[in-house]
Amino acid sequence: MFSRFDYIDTARETGGRFVELVRSVADAETRLGGTPGWTIADCVGHVACAPARYRELARGEGSWPSRAIDLPDFNAKQIANLTTRDVTLLTQKLLDDLDCLLDQVCHFGARVPVMNFDGDTSVRADAALGILIGEFVVHGYDVAGAVGAPWPIDPAIAPLIARGRHPILPGWIDDDACAGHSATYDIRLRGCTERFTYEFTDGRLEIDPAEPRRADVHISVDPVVALLAAYGRVSPAWAVLTGRAFAWGPKPWLAAGLCGRFTPP
Repeated sequence: MFSRFDYIDTARETGGRFVELVRSVADAETRLGGTPGWTIADCVGHVACAPARYRELARGEGSWPSRAIDLPDFNAKQIANLTTRDVTLLTQKLLDDLDCLLDQVCHFGARVPVMNFDGDTSVRADAALGILIGEFVVHGYDVAGAVGAPWPIDPAIAPLIARGRHPILPGWIDDDACAGHSATYDIRLRGCTERFTYEFTDGRLEIDPAEPRRADVHISVDPVVALLAAYGRVSPAWAVLTGRAFAWGPKPWLAAGLCGRFTPP
């Protein structure tokens, strides 16, 4: 388990790295490959709005798309309503709002609030920082790829992001891809003790059930590759071909389709 301070420290560090990266970009209107249609300025605006939004949600306020498939439209409206596209101003907003959010989380009492989130899901407001960290890391990956900048990702960050996302994943399954699907996936992140069970029963997902069924497939995967695959930035096939992932068990072929059973984040 991770403490709220693990999330706080990692959010501060990754948020700062994201700001440092985007402030170094010469042309903020450069197009991104990971999010077709977005420029770097669009991406920065989207990320800059996130800390303030998380603060509102943690207070029981704010808004969220009731269906995961509506998130692209939600994000598009958010970007269209930006009051500035100046990267310096946007990143200063990001840093200021992030400080306020992290101070809020730091002062939670023993009963941490549970906040509503996209897809009509809910997540503890401290663990939700894992989702925010994912925003910083993955969109940093997008920007770095577009401008040819280095963007090393610490494998130790991947479990925090995964655990932050787990409470919301059952609301992010693709109904068509999961229709009638029943299977148990044993997922192991290499180089650490993190191990998760994804159990689908007739299209419904439960993560780390108390008494899981026998695994249909075991997956050993590099933590950073697992993170990028979950966000649709690398393909499972590439992960297997490069040796960064390996599957075995009664139905090893199921591994290749796991990411496709979710609505893209």
